[in-house]
Amino acid sequence: MIRNSRRRTEPLDHAELARLLPAPADPRLAADRQDLLEEHLMSEIHQPDPIPAASPVRRPLRRAALLAAPVAAAAALAVAVSLGSSAGTGTVASPRLVKAPVVQIEEGSTVQLASTVHAIAAAATAHTTPQPGPGQYIYIKSQVSFMATSHNADTGEFATWVQPLHDREVWKSPDGTKGWLDEPGYQVKGGVTLDNDEPRKQLSYQWLAAQPADPDALLKSVYSTVSGSRDHDQQAFNEIGSIIREQLVPSGLAASLYEAVGKIPGVVVVEHAQDASGRDGIALARLDPQTGERSEWIFDRESHQYLGSRGVQVREFNGIKPGTVVERTTILTRAVVDAKNQRPGAGQAPA
Repeated sequence: MIRNSRRRTEPLDHAELARLLPAPADPRLAADRQDLLEEHLMSEIHQPDPIPAASPVRRPLRRAALLAAPVAAAAALAVAVSLGSSAGTGTVASPRLVKAPVVQIEEGSTVQLASTVHAIAAAATAHTTPQPGPGQYIYIKSQVSFMATSHNADTGEFATWVQPLHDREVWKSPDGTKGWLDEPGYQVKGGVTLDNDEPRKQLSYQWLAAQPADPDALLKSVYSTVSGSRDHDQQAFNEIGSIIREQLVPSGLAASLYEAVGKIPGVVVVEHAQDASGRDGIALARLDPQTGERSEWIFDRESHQYLGSRGVQVREFNGIKPGTVVERTTILTRAVVDAKNQRPGAGQAPA
C-alpha cells in the first residue's frame, strides 16, 4: 500500500508544535562538568588547522604571563569558541604561531648551587636601584614568547607552538593598585589596564620593601602567600620568579631574595641556558613535579645580572615532548617613570 503524505501548508500554532516536538533537555551543565569544561578550554585549544592562530594556553602559576588574567581568560575562551574572529568582534587577531624550539636537556646539579647563589646575591647587592616615589611607576620592557598547544580532534594529535618573539611593556604603581600592560598583537590596541583595588600584594614594590631581610624569614613570608594542593615549593619558586621578571626589587632585599631561593628544595644550577635573545648564561632552575616543566632563571655568566627566563619541558606532559622550549623571555629595560604609559627618556631613572 502506498501512503501519500500530506504537505501541511498552514502554520502550526505554538501548542500544536509543542506536542509534535520532543521535550527540550535541560541545557544547564552540572557544576563539576562545567568546571571541567572551563579547565579544559583554558588548558588547550582544539584546532585542526596545522598552523594555528590561537592565543597561548595558561600554564599553572605563570604569573608573568597572567598579569591581565581576566583579559587572558576571556581571550582564550573566545578563541576556543570561534577561531579566526576579527578584531571587530572584540577578540585580538594575534600573529600566527611558530613551531616551538627543541633543545637538548642539560641535567641540573646542586654541586655549584651555594657558590652560584652567593655570586648572584653579591651582584644584586652591588647593583643599586632607584626608589619609586608617590605617583611614579615601575616600568619593565621585555621580549617574550609563550606556549600554545593545538589538538586535532579528528586524529587526536597534539602539536606545540609558541608565539613569535615580541615586545611586552608593563607599568606598575609601587603599591600594586594601578598598572598598564601593552603587548601589541596579543592585547587590544593600546594595551589593557592592570588597575586592581585588591592587588596581589606579594607582587608589589611596597610589599617587598616591607619584607624581612633575613633569607629564612623572607622565605617563610613567601611560603605564606601560597596555598592549594599544588607543590608549595614550586609555588614559592614561581612567586619569586615572577618578582624578578616583572618587578623592581629593593636593593637591600635583592641578596636575601636570591639566598632564600637557594633554600627551596629541588632548586638546581643549569650550567648553560639561553634567554630569548640567545644569550648564554647560567641558570637557577626547578622542575615542576606536576607539569614536568623546568623553569630556568638565566644570569650573565660574568656579571651575574638577570638576563631572562626559559621554560623547558623535561618530562612529557599533555603531548608536550621533552626538550620543548615552552617559554622564553629577556629583559630589555627596567626603569622608574613619572606616569602610566610613559617610557624612559631624559630625566628618567634606569633600574
